[in-house]
Amino acid sequence: MDIEQYLQEKRKLIDEALDKFLPADNQLPIIYESMRYSVFAGGKRLRPVLFLATAELFREDLEGILPVACAIELIHTYSLIHDDLPAMDDDDLRRGMPTNHKVYGEGFAILTGDALLTYAFELIAQTAEKEDKSLVLRSLVEIARAAGTEGMIGGQTLDLFFEGKKIDSQTIKDIHRRKTGALITVSARTGAILGRASEKELALVTGYARALGLAFQIVDDLLDLTGDEQKLGKRVGTDRERGKATFPAIYSEEECRKMVVDLYTEALEYLVPFKQRGEMLKKLADKLVFRES
Repeated sequence: MDIEQYLQEKRKLIDEALDKFLPADNQLPIIYESMRYSVFAGGKRLRPVLFLATAELFREDLEGILPVACAIELIHTYSLIHDDLPAMDDDDLRRGMPTNHKVYGEGFAILTGDALLTYAFELIAQTAEKEDKSLVLRSLVEIARAAGTEGMIGGQTLDLFFEGKKIDSQTIKDIHRRKTGALITVSARTGAILGRASEKELALVTGYARALGLAFQIVDDLLDLTGDEQKLGKRVGTDRERGKATFPAIYSEEECRKMVVDLYTEALEYLVPFKQRGEMLKKLADKLVFRES
């Protein structure tokens, strides 16, 4: 199947599930309106698609684990809302639209992020009603770890701490493996876990996703320097202005692009044992690494 058709089908599946899980008519209309505003603001659904694509290596039925895919997207959206706040990156635009706090105010933006994060774990826990409870619990723990101090929160903490400071190559890799790579990696890992992959298969999926996650972030850093603002839906050059810890801050553009190719090649090597079954994950890597937005 063509990757664009695959992405379109999976995004439709995810969006329909998200629409069901996030009611538009509620006794607390502002918070649900705000949650839906950011969740349906044009996201590519890359992480939940990666989750589903990985799960499909090992199982055919995806309906029972759709809540986990949606939970991963809710966690990602919460992180973007909080990242955009004046106390963090202070961004006015996200995906070409005003950021959440610009529309609803800082207080509601904070509550919206908190609500999305909390609801994500409710959705994961509810999956245990139909799926193997031990596998759901393992997935829940891994996702919590990826979202917490060992993952995204830890990466964001280091990102803030080193803003405007000199950093070395190991530190920048540590920041991005946590801040961006952790949720990408856990998306693939939990897809494999809930697909009942063997530990050997899980290790291969993990290696693929870790390499892909770091490559994804380096490309993101490069796009902030050289990308098209209209395609990105936000202003470029902001990382440099704020003294952010990025790969282009310590490596040349040529070196960054070589690292991306090396990581992409490494990611594909982990897929070799899956043979034809891993073709969609290869196409997904192509899409994530060689992108313009």
